[in-house]
Amino acid sequence: MPDFLAHTWDTIMRPFDALGSVYVLQRARLFRPTRPDEALQSLYSIRRLGVWAGAMRVAARRDPNVIGLVDDLGALTFNQLDRRSNALARAWLEDGLNSGDVIGILCRNHRGFLDAIFACGKIGARAVLLNTGFAARQLAEVAAREGVSAIVYDQEFTPVVAALPRSVTRYLAWINVAAAVDQPTVERLIATTENEDLPPPRRAGGVVLLTSGTTGVPKGAPREVRTPMVSAEFLDHIPYRRNEATMICAPIFHGIGLSQLVITLAMASTTVLSRRFDPATTLARIDRNRCAALVVIPTMLQRILDLGKSVLAKYATSSLRIILCSGSALAPELGNRAIRAFGPVIYNLYGSTEVAVATIATPRDWRRAPGTVGKSPVGCRVRLYDDNGRVVSKPYQRGRVYVTSGLKFGGYTGGDSKDEIHGLMSTGDVGHLDKHGLLFIDGRADDMIVSGGENVYPGEVENLLVAHPAINDAAVVGVPDAEFGQRLKAFVVLEPRARLSPEEIQGYVKHYLARFKAPREVAYLHELPRNPTGKLLRDLLQ
Repeated sequence: MPDFLAHTWDTIMRPFDALGSVYVLQRARLFRPTRPDEALQSLYSIRRLGVWAGAMRVAARRDPNVIGLVDDLGALTFNQLDRRSNALARAWLEDGLNSGDVIGILCRNHRGFLDAIFACGKIGARAVLLNTGFAARQLAEVAAREGVSAIVYDQEFTPVVAALPRSVTRYLAWINVAAAVDQPTVERLIATTENEDLPPPRRAGGVVLLTSGTTGVPKGAPREVRTPMVSAEFLDHIPYRRNEATMICAPIFHGIGLSQLVITLAMASTTVLSRRFDPATTLARIDRNRCAALVVIPTMLQRILDLGKSVLAKYATSSLRIILCSGSALAPELGNRAIRAFGPVIYNLYGSTEVAVATIATPRDWRRAPGTVGKSPVGCRVRLYDDNGRVVSKPYQRGRVYVTSGLKFGGYTGGDSKDEIHGLMSTGDVGHLDKHGLLFIDGRADDMIVSGGENVYPGEVENLLVAHPAINDAAVVGVPDAEFGQRLKAFVVLEPRARLSPEEIQGYVKHYLARFKAPREVAYLHELPRNPTGKLLRDLLQ
């Protein structure tokens, strides 16, 4: 398709996207056509409080006595969640925080995180979601750039938070050692403050997500969602139902965890959290709460499957209709293992901090083409461009991936943004479409290895390596080579008690791929370095 026709087609399709979104939301019973007052109330709440506090407020009014959250401390109804955040918001107002303030949240997955993000919406403050893997210097730099005036954090992060100026107000959300507490806690403020509704803020504060920071200090990507219509981008391909239960293991500070929290709230379903991920605990909570959905990053899914058939059989997981995986690449063999263990329930979401949703592969897509990230849902558009900015439309021809969606951000808090072509934003990835129009991600554009004049994307080799029965995990990087410019080096994590020589690994790759894609060097590790969202830290390997 010529570039000008592609741009024209996008313009023509926008009104149909809006109609399609309405249809998807009605199909998911997010709106009831017989109750237009509910739809207006939802729109009003989300516009005034923001999508996170607004979605929770709508759930509290429609289903006040339904369990909204189960975490390590027990269960809370939607009404209790609403009241708790009312109290915290009032306490913050008494402390001088207000609309326009920036509040950092450095918490693992538990009720304190939800209390904080809901309370931010109710006072109109901007919430900055901080990575629990931050070092002190990273936290200090991000907090200074974003203008953080208060921080809510778990006690374990006290040494890291110590790097912040004393002017930053501190609130503890999770306590491990009560004797060491000498500052305000979220629970104490909630217990001692009036919990009636507040007047809505002048303006909803919004949320700032942070990029992974694998190439430097993480950038801030603001999210200011003012309409529930964007929920259709998830619900179009993922069959969530009202009043079910979703276990969210992916970190809520990350886009995938946060987005699925909103969807679960919007569906008045129960969010099940565990402060620290443990594969057996996850299965037990799925069993106990009859969870219909599980939200994980690929490394979590692998740890669950590595428990083995005998352990998996101890837990009732037949309630699972959805295993949503995102955050990093889902290898074909890992997805296939999950299907063998849990049935055809794998949904593979591709997106980024900047564009949110790009594509979602359904179980049908995965059966047809393991490893695919699927097609774009309603409201999203994906297109491939070559290095000259021309549309790539032929199957199996590589191009740079560009995306637009209703959740696409408007630029980093530092003022810069991502490259765009006709309103579609670069993800930084390279991919191709198959003959069915299913998208495959071949790798990051800047991860490409040029060895002896040949271009190699690590993902293809890595997927092949992890398909070997003796290999649990693998990464491939380019290292300097005097003769070829770069040579491929593989880092391999073997299965317990497995033995596999470098020569056997090289021969295995040469059997399936071109000879120049075989690693010339092999190193063995106990585990690969990854950040909390599962992204491989290639710079540490290189």
